[in-house]
Amino acid sequence: MNPLRYIQGARLLAFTAVLFGSLANPAWSLMEYTDAQRATIVEIVEQLQERHYAKLDYDDQLSSQHLDNYIDGLDSSKMFLLQSDIAEFEQYRSLMDDEVQEGKVDAGFAIFNRFHQRLQDRLDKVITTLPEAVAAMDFTVDESISLDLENRKWAADEAELDDRWRKQLKNQVLSLKLADKPVDEIVPTLEKRYKNQLKSVKQYNSQDVFQIYANALTELYDPHTNYLSPRSTENFNINMSLSLEGIGAVLKMEDEYTKVSSLVAKGPADKQGELHPADRIVAVGQGEDGALEDVIGWRLDEVVELIRGPKDTIVRLEVVPAKSKSTDERKVITIVRNKVKLEEQSAQKKILEIPQGDQVIKIGVIDIPAFYIDFDAMRRNEADYKSTTRDVKNLLQELQNEGVDGIVIDLRNNGGGSLQEANELTGLFIEYGPTVQIRHSSRRVWRDGKRLKGPYYEGPLVVLVNRLSASASEIFAGAMQDYQRAIIVGDRSFGKGTVQTLIPLTEGQLKITESKFYRISGESTQHRGVVPDVEFPSIYNTDEIGESALDHALNWDNISPIQHSDYGDLAAILPALQSQFHERSGLNPDFVFLEDQVTLAQQTREIKELPLKESARIALRDSQEAKALSIENKRRKAAGEELLTALEVDDEATDELDEDAELEADEDGVDEEEADDVLLEEAGHVLIDALLLKQQSVALNHDKRVVN
Repeated sequence: MNPLRYIQGARLLAFTAVLFGSLANPAWSLMEYTDAQRATIVEIVEQLQERHYAKLDYDDQLSSQHLDNYIDGLDSSKMFLLQSDIAEFEQYRSLMDDEVQEGKVDAGFAIFNRFHQRLQDRLDKVITTLPEAVAAMDFTVDESISLDLENRKWAADEAELDDRWRKQLKNQVLSLKLADKPVDEIVPTLEKRYKNQLKSVKQYNSQDVFQIYANALTELYDPHTNYLSPRSTENFNINMSLSLEGIGAVLKMEDEYTKVSSLVAKGPADKQGELHPADRIVAVGQGEDGALEDVIGWRLDEVVELIRGPKDTIVRLEVVPAKSKSTDERKVITIVRNKVKLEEQSAQKKILEIPQGDQVIKIGVIDIPAFYIDFDAMRRNEADYKSTTRDVKNLLQELQNEGVDGIVIDLRNNGGGSLQEANELTGLFIEYGPTVQIRHSSRRVWRDGKRLKGPYYEGPLVVLVNRLSASASEIFAGAMQDYQRAIIVGDRSFGKGTVQTLIPLTEGQLKITESKFYRISGESTQHRGVVPDVEFPSIYNTDEIGESALDHALNWDNISPIQHSDYGDLAAILPALQSQFHERSGLNPDFVFLEDQVTLAQQTREIKELPLKESARIALRDSQEAKALSIENKRRKAAGEELLTALEVDDEATDELDEDAELEADEDGVDEEEADDVLLEEAGHVLIDALLLKQQSVALNHDKRVVN
């Protein structure tokens, strides 16, 4: 639970803050916003109203939403502010838009002053009373802590707030106890954590609050529109720097945790294989044996500084795995820092040999981790510059020379990249035609694609996607589906169908959504993503990952379609393909195992309360482990393998799982590597089904012609 969701970031920004207003005898100095920020807030609103795709006016209605969003961002867990504070803030509900026209942000600063006072007072109190509070805890009392923060109401008074904090601390202590943390280390561990948070609170400056307040407005337009303060502008490429010169992970803040948003394909973390999206980083250590430093409650930029480092050096991350089968678990992951090299992101090929009766069908697989291009080499007119399309073209030819019967394009975890490459890659599989439509906020539409007729791969094609397939991946997959050129299989894709641009301001920059992608069918890729023709079970929590999981995401819509040719009648065989998939997967122990894991993950996420009675908490943990053991043995029995009496436990799995992170997971209990193998093989089976159905159709049509 995070007192500073906006401050610490939800987006790879080094957030900073501002104080203004008057409080009685504050224990810290107040700060005022600057003339530069007065000019900047006016510019932000002008640009939002004139250039943002959504075409929203900052009026009384949006002012009201701005107030709610700002307060929620400061204290989303309702652990600091009181109901009386919220009632006092009502005076600003329809005034904030009027203030901005005069270049004022008084409301934002006054609200932050009160929050800052409550925050510092609470942290001081927690630190001061922690030893006696822990000593007084009774873990035989039958009580629980709610994980349902959305429906939590503001505390009526300090006594109610004190009780919330009592339960939060009790939960943290219980988690540490169950993870076998030595009793004498529990209080020092929590003291250090809260002192780190208090230290961060005392470091806020005037840019911080201005950025928090501005972003509470910009994200009402859409989640990809953000104000970047001067410091954030300098660190805007922190994800790229971290990706290319660190471990290859994109990070964000969620509650007090630094959370892995995604991994860079073929980066150090991706190749090491143990770090996954939605894992929470709770401690960072340098070298093979450096002390692990607790980073819960730290600012994002501070955590990033610990993780980044020179090439070939070692960093150790202590994480709460997203796929934990049980509660109170941690794992230490050792990663060697390095640079992500373009050639390591290159498309790769392999061949699946799938038995089919008394013969073996050879399926070529081309794994495309990103849509890449070496722009510098291209500008230098180098004949062999690297690009996705060039590499895939060569791999296609090699696979055909090896006698494959069809191709699977694997776009799982491909977060996008070059739009040019998405268009040109599509051209390898169609003779010519448009690939994508782009509509500007002016509502002008332009199209891109393969303009000249040319040779293309005409063989059977399947495109495999998952929830992390985004942007350029969705453009390619959507075009293949619209042309009926390929069967799309897997999980519904991410759903990012917007284009951003950077606008310089008096102070900082505005990243604003100006355009939107549309398929040649006229449907947007935004929010809804690409829906597979044959859907596999998702190993990702769609409530956590994907455009639809983001607040204020732009809606799906459509525009006029483009006239285009179809390369077959795949729609006619889809019912048969779907039926055969369900029949076959129901008999596949590994596939059933995957579905059971996904079901268990969903059940785990539905838990809304955690017991604070130690025996009940242990019983809940044992119940979760028993369910995981049951589905593992179900798979083993079906496969003729020896049954287990207990799940194998990672030797490095220790320590606590905190609060709402306790039982929440995005891939709870799902072994990603095993799932990859199962899903890829199933994609191959779908392709074979399509081959056989097409052959049957050709034979049937031939027989009809003979009869006639």
